[in-house]
Amino acid sequence: HVQLVESGGGSVQAGGSLRLSCEVSGSIDGTNCIGWFRQYPGKEREGLAALDSDGRMQYSNSAKGRSTISRDYTKTTLYLQMDSLKPEDTAMYYCAAQLCTLGTFSWDSSLDRYWGQGTQVTVS
Repeated sequence: HVQLVESGGGSVQAGGSLRLSCEVSGSIDGTNCIGWFRQYPGKEREGLAALDSDGRMQYSNSAKGRSTISRDYTKTTLYLQMDSLKPEDTAMYYCAAQLCTLGTFSWDSSLDRYWGQGTQVTVS
């Protein structure tokens, strides 16, 4: 099965930057897509950015132009670069793996996903 481990979170001042990492290992049947999600306390987990089956970037409206997704294919590591951080960015961040639908990453919350343990980001 797929295993994901996030890291890189922490406490930063407003206006600072962080680069989150997600190490991916294992495998599942079918074509897989990988992405990043954010969750505020007491709220539903929301999608931020993802890579489709061709490695192309997809961004949700929640990304707001301040996050960039990338992947080091030699290390099977997924990254999320976050710049100009604001207090509103304080949340738990998760990476996820799922079967691609028609080669794209679906944000549908009903889909079955493999999740990492999450990494906390705190901006003050």
